Amino acid sequence: MLRTKSLIVDLKEVPREWVFEHYLNLPMKLSGQDEVIKSAFNPVDKNPSMSIYFDRKVNFYRYKDFSTDKGGDGIQLVQDLFTLSRGDASRKIIEDYGQWLLVSDPEANIREYKVRAKYKLKIFTKRSWTTKDRYYWTKFKIGSKLLEKYHVVPLSNYTLIREDEYGTDELSIDGLMIYGFFRADGRLYKIYQPMLKENKFIKIESFIQGSEQLTYEKDYLVISSALKDLMALEVLNFSNVESVAPDSENSFLPDSIVAAYKHKYKAIVVLFDNDDPGKKAMIKWKERFNIPGVMLPLSKDLSDSVKDHGVEKVREVLTPLLRKAVDEYKNT
Repeated sequence: MLRTKSLIVDLKEVPREWVFEHYLNLPMKLSGQDEVIKSAFNPVDKNPSMSIYFDRKVNFYRYKDFSTDKGGDGIQLVQDLFTLSRGDASRKIIEDYGQWLLVSDPEANIREYKVRAKYKLKIFTKRSWTTKDRYYWTKFKIGSKLLEKYHVVPLSNYTLIREDEYGTDELSIDGLMIYGFFRADGRLYKIYQPMLKENKFIKIESFIQGSEQLTYEKDYLVISSALKDLMALEVLNFSNVESVAPDSENSFLPDSIVAAYKHKYKAIVVLFDNDDPGKKAMIKWKERFNIPGVMLPLSKDLSDSVKDHGVEKVREVLTPLLRKAVDEYKNT
């Protein structure tokens, strides 16, 4: 007898979350929560870098693989996994879902979505600096004056809270190596936990790092990858350079802000990590803003380069690279 439940002819009949569960072999059912897994495209991915998230703007699942910079909806996922056109990917999903229904109970795929609220900062506690803090930051030649200038403060603990119709959850974190990045008015915008492999950064709110310290009296602006690299750049003591950093290498500054910076400075260059994500991010900045990138061929990032090779060596290597990028900017 013909089993009609296998006759799937329209992609709309395929649950969007099924696509991710099936092709990524997820051990969990997706019912509105966000998940982070190891990259499906990068076999050497040691830490989870692929986010499966519920996009509240469109009310369906999407993915972002920070290891390879791939991302999109379920169809795009199948395109990327099997190197298919969008049409062929859609047909494959329909066919595979039909085959899945032959051996599965379709009612088992019906679920109630519980889209949870995001965690927000509830409270934090500042603490005094210790010798361990000093040991950590001085490895990068970053001292108390720079930390004070950029409003970096050690924390003893913080609590995140999530409140929605499903209840209230709190996460309280204590540790020795926790730092808060603050605005000049005292608002905490990011938490930094350098000893963790995952969740090193917790974004509290969007903020252009270093923007409050800009004088607009220098000729050149460097877009750094993070606040620590921004401070490391200042350690190098380039007399005519200042710097800002976006939330991360994977985010852009607003177009209006970049346009304003271009009006203020003679040249702007990007200096990100020299790994694959950093290289791809610099290419995107070049494509979007016509701002050239600088690849420092030492350690992974600028602050690690200062730690591993010293200030003088980094200046020696970085100076001609910055000059070349400035010339490229001026000639475009």
